Amino acid sequence: MVTLLEVGILLVVLGAVLGAYWIIKAVKPFIWNAIVGLVVLVLVEMFLGVSVAITPLVVLIVAVGGLPGAILVILLSVLDVAFVPGAMVVLL
Repeated sequence: MVTLLEVGILLVVLGAVLGAYWIIKAVKPFIWNAIVGLVVLVLVEMFLGVSVAITPLVVLIVAVGGLPGAILVILLSVLDVAFVPGAMVVLL
């Protein structure tokens, strides 16, 4: 005989599984964008010699922007505006 506690536990587990599914479904495009963007950054560094400092902000920009975000980060690094490796931050 199935008790009320078992049914409650089953519903909680089912809710957790469905919640995890929806979270993974929502986050999956950002993960793919981040992977593709980081691969592009590494390939640009290998073949063109453009060095980009990979920080959490760069990963966030690439994850949200995808390939255009990676191109933006590369351009900002080439123009010495941001994401330059070895740059020292001066706070006034």
